[in-house]
Amino acid sequence: MRNLCMVVSYDGTKYFGFQTQPDGNTIQDRIEESIFRLTGEKLKITASGRTDAGVHARGQVFNFYTESVIPIERWCLALNNRLPDDIVILRATEVSEAFHSRRTAKKKTYCYTINANRYPDVFHQHLQFHHPTRLNVEEMQDSLKHLVGEHDFTSFASRKSTKESHVRTIYEARLVHEVDHTSYLSDQLGILKLYVTGNGFLHNMVRIIVGTLLKVGEGKWSSHDMLRILEGKDRSLAGPTAVAQGLMLWEVFYEEI
Repeated sequence: MRNLCMVVSYDGTKYFGFQTQPDGNTIQDRIEESIFRLTGEKLKITASGRTDAGVHARGQVFNFYTESVIPIERWCLALNNRLPDDIVILRATEVSEAFHSRRTAKKKTYCYTINANRYPDVFHQHLQFHHPTRLNVEEMQDSLKHLVGEHDFTSFASRKSTKESHVRTIYEARLVHEVDHTSYLSDQLGILKLYVTGNGFLHNMVRIIVGTLLKVGEGKWSSHDMLRILEGKDRSLAGPTAVAQGLMLWEVFYEEI
């Protein structure tokens, strides 16, 4: 029995999330179907974590055990030929029997994209949250320093969270401002990308951080209010949950791969 680990990217627009659901049409369903069509094995894959409906991934990681003898270098092409165009296997590696995509993950990075221009981008709007109101980018960037470190993130967790502990460690939180100087619309604010790296994330955590960050950018709260909200440990103190389409699982880090 072999333990195979794969990195997959996907556009989550048409799916009900990564994890198998009663109604079907999830990323996991499509991948497991493609493996069955390739090897005849009905198996379950294990991912580094679930992504919600409409959320995307640049580098989701999953593993599974197989009796197939297909050479590792042929797996990506073979599965991609059997997957829909919005799901692509990028890398396949044979790992130790003990490797587990979720349990052995050391940290993850998420990216949330905000289109702060006046008009939406017709080509990328399914990957962005369009927010045409003016934003104070410097104030938003300054507020993120309060999130770095080990904290109780109850204020940024879904009220439906079932986790016993909301303590997580954020290693890095940065807001990158990209401006297209070639645009014929000179007053465009540009694209904002929030990158957050941590040892784990609560349900809707990044999207609630974004909703709170936008309140800061709009001038409704100051950068110091981020600390007040964090220390309050109360979901009602934070901003709304930002829409799913702007969120992307960027990268998952391991010692073995």
